[in-house]
Amino acid sequence: MSLLSKVVRCMRTIAPLELAENAWDNVGVLVEPPFPSPQQSKVFLTIDLTPQVLEEALSDPKVGTIVAYHPPIFRAMKRLNQDDPKQDMVMKCIARGVGIYSPHTACDNCVNGVNDWLASGLGKGSVSPIEPAVNPPQGQEASGSGRIFVYDEPTSLATVIERVKKLTGLPFLRVATAEAHKSSGLIKTVAICAGSGSSVLGPVKADLYFSGEMGHHDVLAALAQNTSVILCEHSNTERGYLSAVLQPQLEKLLSQETSEQGEKIEVLVSKVDQDPLVTM
Repeated sequence: MSLLSKVVRCMRTIAPLELAENAWDNVGVLVEPPFPSPQQSKVFLTIDLTPQVLEEALSDPKVGTIVAYHPPIFRAMKRLNQDDPKQDMVMKCIARGVGIYSPHTACDNCVNGVNDWLASGLGKGSVSPIEPAVNPPQGQEASGSGRIFVYDEPTSLATVIERVKKLTGLPFLRVATAEAHKSSGLIKTVAICAGSGSSVLGPVKADLYFSGEMGHHDVLAALAQNTSVILCEHSNTERGYLSAVLQPQLEKLLSQETSEQGEKIEVLVSKVDQDPLVTM
């Protein structure tokens, strides 16, 4: 069994593809190389597969599978040319015998996925999906889109902000403070959506929205209903999940597996991958 096949089996256990937003998302095996190298024994995790990240991955000849959270192939490709960055990356992976797998919204929606990781940093409280999954796989009964976090004890917005900074490792956040929270108002409920949260969070009544990015008018609409907003930039709400959750989960599931050469399978996380928007 190829390294890609082993990774796919494990990823389907961690984040079943049935939970993905299949109406628009592009998840699963995106590149299946016909000639994988028998020397491959490493899995490489990244949020975005950029040319710089791919160079990092391919610099190690033992990397045989890339798990790219955001699908690097999203729209149809009618040809494969080197002058197109995405097409060039696909060809380089095929030439090197490296597979690409993308879990994206399956990882958002699954139990112990990206949104549950975001909720885990807020403090003590209960968590449930905003939109529960329909007929979820066994063990995924609490899966679904977004999360509602309810504090056991109402907490100040300032405290929530510090906890989000600690969870994400960010020195700064973008915050829109509702009138209710400018003095002594406390946060009881938090609506969470990793990445771009407007469509999921907009219909939800909560004291606080926590996401990566939202449109200007969506933030204004939130403030109008006395909902504060914390934004971290899109992929900053996703990246920490790789090291904190996905890497150890994959390592555990792959611990009984070996490469074709009998080597232990390692799981690496990109050191180059970062959100394109930074503070200066």
